[in-house]
Amino acid sequence: MSQQGYVAAPPLSQAQPGIGGYPASFGVPPSQPHYAHYGGTPQSAASPPPGACCDYHSCSPCSQNRVVIIGGLTSDLFFAASFSPGHGPLHGPQSPTSSVPQPTSQVLPPTSGRPLMPQAPQMAPPPSASGQPFMPQSPQMAPPPIGASSAMGTTAAAAAMGVPGSFSGLPHPPGGSGFQQPPGLAGPQGFQPQQGQMGAQPGFPGAFPAGAAQMAGPPQKKLDPDSIPSTTQVIEDDQTKRGGQVYATNLRGQVPPLVTTDFVVQDQGNASPRFIRCTTYCFPCTADLAKQCQVPLAAVIKPFAAVPKNETPLYTVDHGEAGPIRCNRCKAYMCPFMHFIDGGRRYQCGFCSCVNEVPAFYFQHLDHMGRRVDAYQRPELSLGSYEFVATLEYCKNKKPPNPPAFIFMIDVSYPNIKSGLVRLLCAELKSLLERLPREEGAGSSAVRVGFVTYNKILHFYNVKSTLAQPQMMVVSDVAEMFVPLLDGFLVNFQESRSVINNLLEQIPDMFTDTGESETVFAPVVQAGMEALKAADSSGKLFIFHSSIPTAEAPGKLKNRDDRKLINTEKEKTLFQPAKGVYEDLSKECVSNGCCVDLFLFPGQYIDVATMGSVAMHTGGSVYKYSNFQVLNRSQGASDIRKEVEKPVGFDATMRVRTSTGFRATDFFGAIYMSNTTDVEMAAVDCHKAVTVEFKHDDKLSDDAGALVQCALLYTSVGGQRRLRIHNLSLSCSSQLADLYKSCETDALVNFFANAVLYNTALLNFCSCNTLFMFILI
Repeated sequence: MSQQGYVAAPPLSQAQPGIGGYPASFGVPPSQPHYAHYGGTPQSAASPPPGACCDYHSCSPCSQNRVVIIGGLTSDLFFAASFSPGHGPLHGPQSPTSSVPQPTSQVLPPTSGRPLMPQAPQMAPPPSASGQPFMPQSPQMAPPPIGASSAMGTTAAAAAMGVPGSFSGLPHPPGGSGFQQPPGLAGPQGFQPQQGQMGAQPGFPGAFPAGAAQMAGPPQKKLDPDSIPSTTQVIEDDQTKRGGQVYATNLRGQVPPLVTTDFVVQDQGNASPRFIRCTTYCFPCTADLAKQCQVPLAAVIKPFAAVPKNETPLYTVDHGEAGPIRCNRCKAYMCPFMHFIDGGRRYQCGFCSCVNEVPAFYFQHLDHMGRRVDAYQRPELSLGSYEFVATLEYCKNKKPPNPPAFIFMIDVSYPNIKSGLVRLLCAELKSLLERLPREEGAGSSAVRVGFVTYNKILHFYNVKSTLAQPQMMVVSDVAEMFVPLLDGFLVNFQESRSVINNLLEQIPDMFTDTGESETVFAPVVQAGMEALKAADSSGKLFIFHSSIPTAEAPGKLKNRDDRKLINTEKEKTLFQPAKGVYEDLSKECVSNGCCVDLFLFPGQYIDVATMGSVAMHTGGSVYKYSNFQVLNRSQGASDIRKEVEKPVGFDATMRVRTSTGFRATDFFGAIYMSNTTDVEMAAVDCHKAVTVEFKHDDKLSDDAGALVQCALLYTSVGGQRRLRIHNLSLSCSSQLADLYKSCETDALVNFFANAVLYNTALLNFCSCNTLFMFILI
């Protein structure tokens, strides 16, 4: 995942004004305009001009889909949008449970950056002492005098009382407004005013047609296009407001700047937003509130995110043979959320509240504030992100790991030799091997290298430093793959530099006369994994491939490019990976710490969906260059250099711990999980992220908040086993407004995209139209 990935919207919108009816008794109308509701006081409204969108005129905006914004927030924007056709008497029946009336007056242009709602003309209420509900009169006709005879006729009476009818040409009142009889005006015999019913009344011709389904409940309001924020404007405003500033992480539940904003992070107890970003920084206190808010509770964790040069790199803590200090119950690692008590002899875990004894070597006195006097001298007590040096207990078979290895595997079939790709790759590798990743402060890289060429058979090379010339060993039995040599295959580049350079010069010439065009792929990955396994090491496979594997071997693929399936229901099968050999191979690679980076140079159809699945599930990358030309080699060389140079952790296992009240339930990303808690990754680098979803299992406290700790156990490029810890504290609230203000839009989009990609029930949180709205913004 790119470092630029999460967006939190600034306050470009405000809460909409309240919607309701006038009070039933006499008095001055409220200062803020309201709209009539069903059974309340109807107000006269001017007819909208031609082209304006309303419920009583058939115009083009009404006949199209529209986006309805449910809420506008003051700090960060969270959209719950839906697309629905227009509503009103001419558009179909209304829902009897709707409580939002449909304005019928002209829509005024927005002013002062705030969307204005349609307003109906206000009329001053007449003086009265009876306390009866006020019925505004039609501006065209005066009411008859009190006590007038009913002989004036029902038509005249209806017109006098402002009842809508086709005879008078008066504009229709707001939909859903009930009929009420003015004080002192006698209605027809047998007529009783009905509250909440809009059917035709006896003796009143011209009234609305009867039917509760048509007239029960007011229609919904429409969207003001000016209330939709501009993504570009949001980014520019945040850059102007927070760009170049220092973002200190000392506050709980603090919403960070956008990822597009250039800011400097100062770690003061919470992990940098480069490492962890949440969909919301204020969690609801209860599960019912979480379900009501319709906001997924998740975090996007990028444990190996790149740290800019102007920021302090992560500190490494070494406790020697004692190892990292952990809670005895929940196994959370020592962090700023631990509370020391009893004069510093014990500490209470902030995640499970368990009281633990402080080891003798770790004891320190407390100051008058209850903090350790050495808190600011220990990274694990004052920072949100840091590393521990792991002991042998964290290593496989309780043995220190060997340095990782890079194996370069080149397709030497006829198309690659003819196009000059093999010669180009060999020339580039000479310079790239000088840039192998190294530990910070180390003089040289500890990463070992190996080389394999293949077509329908595999060639292994012995490049031991004591040899004058490299040696080739051929494996033709690709059905039962094995590694023909151990000593001399994986070597230190600095020690075997001359032999390796000699090999890279000879490879293009060795296969100049080849006529073999068929290739294998699954045995190539199997061979690289077996080589790493035999060397008791983790590492990466850099595979340079150009054609679909059609040779008789495990993992043989066929051409699935069936043009007849396009625009049919079966079209999706063209983009789904074939199951079987490659699926099992991916699991074996992860368990052995083998990552696959795939560089494809196809001249025709190649099954990227199936072949790329191995790279995706092992934490690798896929690069595809269709019809690659040697003259256009700059992009390919740049991509290879980037993959070789970037820092990476191997054979990684990640676990996310949370405080009491909620827990991590679902994980999305290029990962493999053998159980429900541990995330296994063959390799993790600065471009890989894991999305974690949380669910409530108890009630959260407003005071205690919510705590998250991500612990990543990995092998560094120097062969050292380490633990990388990221801590984050979040606020908790029982008010939905606090939750919405803390929403992080880009993290939400990341969650929805991963939920769709990994076939999660997205409709548990919002409709598909809501997802579409998120993608648009």
